[in-house]
Amino acid sequence: MSPRTVFSPYARLFAVPGSVAFSFAGWVARLPIPMLGLGAVLLVAGETGSYGLAGAVSGTLALSFSIASPQWARAMDRRGQGAVLRVAMTGYLLCGYGFVAAVTAGGPLWTWFALAALCGASGPNIGSLVRARWAEALAEPGRRQTAFALEAVVDEVVFVVGPPLVTLLATLLAPPVGFLTGITLGAIGGLWLARQHATEPAVSPPDPGGPSRRWAALNATVLVVAVTYAAVGTVFGAMDVVVVGFADEQGAPALAGLALAVYAFGSLVAGLLYGVARLPGTLAARFLVTAVAFGVAAQLLWGVGSLAVLVPAGFLAGTAIAPVLVSGTSLVESRVPRTALTEALSWTTTGLTLGVTAGSALAGAAVDAWGAEAAFAVPAGAAAAAALVALAGAPLLRSRPVPVPAA
Repeated sequence: MSPRTVFSPYARLFAVPGSVAFSFAGWVARLPIPMLGLGAVLLVAGETGSYGLAGAVSGTLALSFSIASPQWARAMDRRGQGAVLRVAMTGYLLCGYGFVAAVTAGGPLWTWFALAALCGASGPNIGSLVRARWAEALAEPGRRQTAFALEAVVDEVVFVVGPPLVTLLATLLAPPVGFLTGITLGAIGGLWLARQHATEPAVSPPDPGGPSRRWAALNATVLVVAVTYAAVGTVFGAMDVVVVGFADEQGAPALAGLALAVYAFGSLVAGLLYGVARLPGTLAARFLVTAVAFGVAAQLLWGVGSLAVLVPAGFLAGTAIAPVLVSGTSLVESRVPRTALTEALSWTTTGLTLGVTAGSALAGAAVDAWGAEAAFAVPAGAAAAAALVALAGAPLLRSRPVPVPAA
């Protein structure tokens, strides 16, 4: 497949007025996703020496985000993205700076957890907001798949750029700098997106004869995808902690960010190809196949014994990430009405972040108890669970897509 064949469909997406601005603002606003989780691990571990405590604090931040982000999304479906985003981003910035101040000043441990929770709860799911804008602008399902693949690639670029950046800032300058940089970039991107009113999805009243918005956003398909994504997120949360601990054991802590970036780069490459491929089968079948592939690919992590092995194994395992995320997002988008789409997409990300919470905590405890090399069992086992959950939920995916109105 030539580069022109791969990139032409993506270039055509940006003929949509305003798409360059909202997609780039969404990318900047998503930079905190890997920076805050990893930044919290580096900050707390640097202050206390405990990866278990670091994983618990990082997991608290992710857990509060997962609970609050669908509530922000529901408010945006009802009132529009701009006004709600401005409120959320203000709280996000203040709580993030407060968390760093509490840790570096040696405040009581409960304040660390409380401020981490408030910081996470202030963060709406930016990816779902950008995907909702693409869904509003594009009527053709094939172009929406390409747009969702583009956003999955943007997510992976975030994970390519974020971990090395936060690791270098935290290790070469000071541990708080990485976390603070992530919070600042996230607020800048979120406030920039809030100003772009022309591309916001239209706010429309719910259909009186249809299901309530809440139940439309939490139908069987959304639940299956969200629970599968919870297992996928467990892999992500565990990888952050285990790779940092493993690089530290190997005497090269600064290489943790590079290893995580290579893992994300494998997903980026696969996402670009998946977005332009015209694959056979239904959206549900593609989701099941990609979930199984994700579960199988991550078993490579059992063989990691050095950084030289981790990098190629991580790249190969990473190639299965974007396809399962894109296929799950496309499936949800086809089964949910526009009036509840932002919230439905946020619930899938809630699954991811709940998994990140569990993965961070489990991996932190495993690193402390077993050592980092043995702790790779946590992400490998979680990936296998993702495949099993998707297969178990297959009977619930037998429903008809929701008709999509013309853009």
